[in-house]
Amino acid sequence: MRNLRFRIALRKEPEGGYTVTVPTLTCACVTFGETVDEAIAMAQEAVEVYIESLQERGEEVPTEEGHLECRLTVEVPG
Repeated sequence: MRNLRFRIALRKEPEGGYTVTVPTLTCACVTFGETVDEAIAMAQEAVEVYIESLQERGEEVPTEEGHLECRLTVEVPG
């Protein structure tokens, strides 16, 4: 067994709670939680279930190896 690490992004929703995405697994892992802790727990579960389904189908599990993360600042008029 090996440990894989995945970045997650949390977005606070106007109606409350947090949407969580896993950038490396964008097609499969989007979830929601009422609190940050709940959202993170939901993301953990979603990633585990997704990886399990990939393995059952004999598909490769995507990793973040070789990925870089940067931030851009863009000036917007107005």
